[in-house]
This record gives sequence, structure tokens and C-alpha cells, in this order.
Amino acid sequence: MKSEAEQEDERLASLAVILPLAVTGFVIAAGCWTLFAVAGIHLRTELNLSNLQFGLLLAMPMAVSALLALPAGLAARKFGARRIMLICLAGLAACMVLLLITRTFTGYLVAAGGLGLAGGFYSAGMQFVTSNSQSHRLGLVLGVFGSGVTGAGFTYYLVPLFHEAFSWHGVPLAYLIVLLLVLALLTLLTDPEDTAADPEAEASIVVLFTHLRRQGVWQLGAYFSVVAGSFFALALWLPDYLSSQFELRLDSGARLAQWFIVPGALAQILGGVLSDRYGSPKVVSRSLFIGLVALVVLSYPPMTLFIRGVNEIIAIEFALPVSVESVFVVLLGIALGCAMGSLQRMVIFENRESAAFVAGLLLVGACSVAFLLPVIFGAIYHWLGVRSAVFMILFLLLCICQFMFARFNRHYERKALLHPGI
Repeated sequence: MKSEAEQEDERLASLAVILPLAVTGFVIAAGCWTLFAVAGIHLRTELNLSNLQFGLLLAMPMAVSALLALPAGLAARKFGARRIMLICLAGLAACMVLLLITRTFTGYLVAAGGLGLAGGFYSAGMQFVTSNSQSHRLGLVLGVFGSGVTGAGFTYYLVPLFHEAFSWHGVPLAYLIVLLLVLALLTLLTDPEDTAADPEAEASIVVLFTHLRRQGVWQLGAYFSVVAGSFFALALWLPDYLSSQFELRLDSGARLAQWFIVPGALAQILGGVLSDRYGSPKVVSRSLFIGLVALVVLSYPPMTLFIRGVNEIIAIEFALPVSVESVFVVLLGIALGCAMGSLQRMVIFENRESAAFVAGLLLVGACSVAFLLPVIFGAIYHWLGVRSAVFMILFLLLCICQFMFARFNRHYERKALLHPGI
């Protein structure tokens, strides 16, 4: 019979292997989400795509991720998270092969839909790492896994780099090689018993939804959807916004957008660690407040103030330089990342047995918001003609989220008094 200390050492050793592999897989999967955000610009020229066709390419990975997240979560619980992760990685590799050989819009659209398997990987991966983590470090583990969304930022760097050197088609080839490597390592270095299948697990969505409603997951899921959806929507929107606002080349705008995505994704680790130490509600509230401050500054459009002087009218220009705007974009990314990491821990903590299903539910909400917000951004920009209206919309959305979370938090604090450790 093994002692408690020996069992803890075994869990740590297992986690030391599992977590890096899961994070690497999610980095590549997240990169698939934003592949067409930059590559689609080149395809638009090559294939003479309409705005509708380009929009479909951009939205397909997120839309299919939302559709696959819940089924993948249920399958991970019933058939084993490791098996579902391997299937998703193999499917993503097949999509990369399709991107290398196709030259038609239909082929690219099918491949874009297949990239939605990244959502399935996220759901299964959440179950995979959660089942190998102790409660006192759950926030850290979830934050590290969630930080894999930095892959979305790497795509913004890789596509322009490969396009200048060879062709943007070099990016799918690079992703294919890494996907096959991670697939091989995950197969060889992980034990299927780490996340054994549970054929008797409840697979009824209705029953699981009823259980989650009793646990109060719906409200937290809504807050996470708004915060994470806002993060993903800005990740898709920022390259074009920064390029247009400051008259930059698209590749320069894409590289600037990385300073929103990468620090924001890594901030999930900080949010998880702080939640382990101080509790999730405090971290969420303060993160949202910092995000609102950044949005107030970013919302101000370039303005001209006319002062009627004695002899002439004096015009004073107000506009944030790109360096100042970048600082507040980074601050916003970090605030949203911290809030995401904290909310994620808050939801998973009491639903560890259903972690894959809950993660799928969170991803459905986040992808749905990320799918709708760019459409709203475009409509408001067309109506007002003010680019910074994007940040005005997010300010209003996060204000509502902050207010509703404050009300929810009062109930949560009363519950925490009865059940310490939340």
C-alpha cells in the first residue's frame, strides 16, 4: 500500500509529463482558430473572394468549435479524454494536409470547418489535466492549460513571416509537423489509465444541464462567455483595426495584435494562481475593473477641439499615439486573461467530474460571443464610422458583466463561508 506522500509524488510526476503535452497541443489548436484571420487576407486576393466568403472563412473555425465542444466533452467523459484528444489532433493534421493540397474556396471552407476540432481538443484537454491535478493547485494547472491560447498570437507572426520567405502555405506545413510530433508523444508518453473511460457516466445533456443549474454554473458560464468571447473577438479584430487606425501594413498590425493575445493568454496563469491564494471572486472583480479603465481610454476616438480665439480659431488635435494605445491594449489583454483564468477555476472547482462537459459548455458560450461580436463591430463601425466604437461596445458589455457578477458574488461569499476553499 502506497503512502499518501508517494501517491502525491506520482501525481506530480504524471502531471509534469501530461501538462506540457496538453498545453503544446492546445497552442497548435488555438493557432488553428486564427489561421484565416491573416491567411484569409492573402486568399481573398488569390481567389477574389467576396466579403461574405471571407467572413465565412473567418467564422467557420469558431462556429464549428461551438458545435463540437459539448459532444467532445461528453465523449471525453464516456470514452476517455486522452482518446478524444488524439482523435482531434489527428483531425487537425488532416485539415493541414487539405490546406496544402486544395486551391478552391470549397476546399478551404471545409478545412476551416475542420479546424473547429480545436474546440473538441480544449474540452477533452480540460478533463485530461483536471483529473491529474490536486485541488490546491487547480487554478495554476487550468491557467497553464488555458494559456495555450497564445497559439492564436503565434499565427499572426508566422503567416506574414512565411509569406515573405516562401508562401503562407508554409504555415500549415509547419503546423502539420508539430501536430504529428505532439500526437506521437501523447501516444507514447501518456498512460490510457490516467483518464480511463467511464462507460457508465451520465451522457444525457438534459440531466447534466439540470445538475449544472443546481450548481449555479449558468451564471458563471455567462460571465466567462462574455469575457472570453470579448478576448477572442478582439484577437480576430485587432490586426485590421490597428492597421487601419494607424495606417500600418497588415503584417505590422498583426504583430502588434500579438501584444494583446500573448500577455492576455499568459495572464490566465496569473489569474489561476491568485485565485488559488486569494479566491476567485476577488481576482475577477479587480481584473474586470482594470479592464474597464483600459476600455475607457481606448474608447476615445481621435478628436479635434476648436477654440475661438480673439483673432483666429485654434485647433487642438487629440489622438493617442500608437505606443500609448499599445500599452492600454496590453493592459486590457492582461485584465481579460486574469478574469478568464479565475472564472474558469471557479466553474471547474465544484464540477471536476464533469470538467470536459463544463469546459465544452464554456467554449460554446465563448465561441458564440466571439462569433457575434465581430458582426456587431462591423455593423456599428458602418453605422457610426468610428473605429474605436469597438471598445465602447466592450465597455458597455463588461460594465453589465461587472454589475451582475457583483450581485452573484454576494451569494458566492455566503456560500464560501459554509464551504471554505472555494
